[in-house]
Amino acid sequence: MTETSEATSRTASAGFERAQQSYGDARGYLAAASSGIPTKDTVAALTSDLALWASAQRGPHDYDPIVARTRADYARLVGVGVDRVATGSQTSVLTSVIAAAVPSGAEVLCVEGDFSSLVFPFLQRHRIRVRHVPIERLADSIEDDTWLVVFSHIQSATGVVADVSAIIDAASHQAAYTLCDTTQSAGVHPVDASLFDATVCHAYKWLCSPRGAAFLTLSTRFQKLLTPVQAGWCAGDDVWESCYGPAMRLATTARQFDVSPAWQAWVGAEPAVRMFADLDMNEVWAHASGLGDMLCDELGIPQQHQAIVTWPDAERADLQKLVAAGIRASGRAGRLRAAFHLWNDDDDVVAVARALRG
Repeated sequence: MTETSEATSRTASAGFERAQQSYGDARGYLAAASSGIPTKDTVAALTSDLALWASAQRGPHDYDPIVARTRADYARLVGVGVDRVATGSQTSVLTSVIAAAVPSGAEVLCVEGDFSSLVFPFLQRHRIRVRHVPIERLADSIEDDTWLVVFSHIQSATGVVADVSAIIDAASHQAAYTLCDTTQSAGVHPVDASLFDATVCHAYKWLCSPRGAAFLTLSTRFQKLLTPVQAGWCAGDDVWESCYGPAMRLATTARQFDVSPAWQAWVGAEPAVRMFADLDMNEVWAHASGLGDMLCDELGIPQQHQAIVTWPDAERADLQKLVAAGIRASGRAGRLRAAFHLWNDDDDVVAVARALRG
């Protein structure tokens, strides 16, 4: 497939073309920022698993290798060793483990308007200080008493991409730890989780997986500060020898923070995460953000260089126009979000512009 627009003119790689063709008819779907759509392989895997389950041919042991392979593919996608990846079900639960480790009196620096699953666990803590600043001021706001810097790689409400280099440099200078939520970036933007002390990611958006498959990555130094307060049998060094107490021997890797998997979610996640791990994320980002800039040009607004293009729409008038035209987008925090992913092309840009011009 060769893109025809000036903004996205390039010859796609064979792998990128295969990924685009792995979806059904997704014309008009610009809502990956809310929820991705499954690949044909994910649908097939789930369908097969349900048939096996219905015919009494599935047992708990059958899902262990599925989770293991998906963990490994995710590690490959975000550039860390597999021993640095824990699996979970929701980012808020994974974040809560980190929130529980913040020392009494310490400061946690967050972003104004960041997603609540990343912020609320810290606001629940007593005797710590939580400060919020705009994303563009985050790096400059890290102080010598900041213990943890918490931010989304890509902001959910606005699509703004954080200046990771500046944040990491400032945090290092002040000896602060970092927690980055990659839910809105993994699968569409390059992610290097090794840069952070911790990352969390729910795979149901840009990684196009069923809801209920999430990941936590931890640096070795940061893992030592955390307590696996949600530990269960899947956190055991030998999972199937960890079903009963009172003896507890947890894994020594990040897997000690695993929770028991929602089996079908991981069946669907495996082919999706593997596909994205095989892709060149720079190519994916160029495609998605290129379409975003095309839409900005069509709408007469400054280019945002983002996969999630947003503009004010407090009354949801523009969103209603898109819905009426059969286009799926989303509205958040008084803004319309048009999110471009693998399945989108120039025709989607034209359709949005036509619908809004009415």
